[in-house]
Amino acid sequence: MGIPKTWRCPLLWNFFGLDHNYQKAVYEQAFALKYHGNWSFIEVYNLPVGLRHWFVDRLKQQLEFENEEIQKANKGR
Repeated sequence: MGIPKTWRCPLLWNFFGLDHNYQKAVYEQAFALKYHGNWSFIEVYNLPVGLRHWFVDRLKQQLEFENEEIQKANKGR
């Protein structure tokens, strides 16, 4: 005996889970933290999303500050 068609879930499978764009964004964040902060992939991947975003934003802010300081030092020559 099979399941009647009326009992089946009418939602498409793509409703569940995240799309490939989200996965790509996570990998980009993992690369940045691994490259600049020597984090492991597992550490980055297991961070809560909000905390991972904070670390990436803070890293971006720090790199911008360092670049500004380098430019200031180069102008003084």
